[in-house]
Amino acid sequence: MTGIERPEVSARRWSRRAAISLGATALGAAGLAALGCAPRPEGARARLERVRLALDWTPNTNHTGFFVADREGWYREAGIELDVLPYSGGAAETLLGAGQANFGIAFQDSLVFARASGLPVVSTMAILQHIATEIAVKAARTDIKTPKDLDGKTYAGFGLPYEVPTLQHVIRSAGGTGKFEVVTLKTAAYEALYSGAADFTVPFVTWEGIEAELHGQALRTFRYTDYGFPDFYQVVLAANEEWVAKHTDLARRFVRATVRGFEFAAKQPHGGAQHLIAANKGALTEPELVERSAKLLAEKYYLDERGRFGTQTLERWTAYSRFLYATGTLADAQGKPLTKEPDWSKYFTNDLL
Repeated sequence: MTGIERPEVSARRWSRRAAISLGATALGAAGLAALGCAPRPEGARARLERVRLALDWTPNTNHTGFFVADREGWYREAGIELDVLPYSGGAAETLLGAGQANFGIAFQDSLVFARASGLPVVSTMAILQHIATEIAVKAARTDIKTPKDLDGKTYAGFGLPYEVPTLQHVIRSAGGTGKFEVVTLKTAAYEALYSGAADFTVPFVTWEGIEAELHGQALRTFRYTDYGFPDFYQVVLAANEEWVAKHTDLARRFVRATVRGFEFAAKQPHGGAQHLIAANKGALTEPELVERSAKLLAEKYYLDERGRFGTQTLERWTAYSRFLYATGTLADAQGKPLTKEPDWSKYFTNDLL
């Protein structure tokens, strides 16, 4: 695909985590055992209520709080047995809509597309308060000093509907025309950037950015918000809204125990990283990557301006979601473009915090 052709509308997020080998597999039953929880007697198990959590990818630092809460026993204290569903390639919103999961790791953008299309999903807390992806080029590229220099260059993308409009906005705000070539490579985008087959892509600076540095691939990055783009909640905890309405007390207990896990990760990033690694033996093979990612998330992404974890505001939900609506890519359950801006206050809740 070339030019600025818009990718097919999809509620799926862009794939990432080239660092964790794509062949490394869905965790399967053995992976669930690796969560680090000691076997519970049948009597104790019967007293716990199960909550099913769908991951968005193989375990990584965006998930640290869940593993901390589980290993510290905070879910058990709340009367909960955590059931982590191994990542299988499907979007968490799809699993939530089908009733196969109660909660799932999602993203503000993907949740907006999913809910607009009729799925009963809602964000129950923000995991990352800010955008963690940035536009990246190789640091040695002296011909690319600002986003306007990306005009005419080749973008290695992930096939999602909001990529091109977002990049166009940033490039135009920097003084460019917003015209560039697009090749859809998904996780191969990073290798394309490193090899010079593509000029730019959009890694998570909290993971692929660190990985690139560790592997000798120096990058220069441009933050969207430096060019007038609205900040948003890059990662959120989504839930099946209908399930929450029927199990509000259980949902609240789960969210509050999870907040406790992420507050631990924010205050003790080394301890959080160690919990994550210990809970997923063999899946995280670069301890330094995990440690540095945990530290960066704790310093800049987990907490809001008042030092709180999980909070969401209507202002932030509206600014970015309105941008997505304005692109004309949001569609209803029949696949028809939305003609009326949604009520963004319905897309998230702070009531379970």
